[in-house]
Amino acid sequence: MMEDVDIPAGELADVVKRLKRIEGQLGGIVEMIEDGRDCSAVVTQLAAASKALSKAGSAVVSTGMRHCSTDEDGEARAVDLRELERLFLSLA
Repeated sequence: MMEDVDIPAGELADVVKRLKRIEGQLGGIVEMIEDGRDCSAVVTQLAAASKALSKAGSAVVSTGMRHCSTDEDGEARAVDLRELERLFLSLA
């Protein structure tokens, strides 16, 4: 199992912005459903939100990989490749 990795919040600022946009998009989708909007329009928006969420997850994993491959002193750290593969596959 991988060690916990503290990722500086600033490095995930873009991900936070993406997630806030997705949050707003999901609210819009809920309204579409409640308003009885066309099914194809709802599905299109759901697909877009899903793709955006997947991209945000990939960004978190890739940022985490950069941080888990080195320790606080910049020295190389052993990485559990199976755990990294599991994380990437969980996004699929």
